Amino acid sequence: MNRTNMPTSAANTIQQTDASEHFAPLLRRNKLKVTKPRLRVLQIISDKETAISQPELEKVLGDSIDRVTLYRVLATFEEKGILHKIFDLHGTATYALCSTECDEHHHHDEHVHFICEMCNSIYCLEDFRMPKINLPDGYQLRSIGVNAVGLCAQCRAFGK
Repeated sequence: MNRTNMPTSAANTIQQTDASEHFAPLLRRNKLKVTKPRLRVLQIISDKETAISQPELEKVLGDSIDRVTLYRVLATFEEKGILHKIFDLHGTATYALCSTECDEHHHHDEHVHFICEMCNSIYCLEDFRMPKINLPDGYQLRSIGVNAVGLCAQCRAFGK
């Protein structure tokens, strides 16, 4: 029986086990407790092909995690270099997993984000790296944000 044919509780137990095995070392490496809310958020974000907003996460999570806990989890993950934040075309913050090179002192996610102007989905384009920026003396670069805007493959295929 595959996961799609399993009762919801059984599928959730398998997801929690998979998330724990996959993400527990990441949380421990960042000196964070391994908790169900943290594992669940990481599982949802990693399962998505696109960045996800807090309101979208709330819908997926339902009543399993309250809004304040979710906010704290996202803020902690961003601070620790586990997630990076990208703003969509409406100014809503969305979140995607960081590269393994990121840590709490510096994000190394200097890549292009593709935003679909129709469905507002955001894709991390890892193959497109930002050029080195030579700053004047005394300047310190904290982040780089470059967005490419157009139509994603799904919207283009459906002629939107």
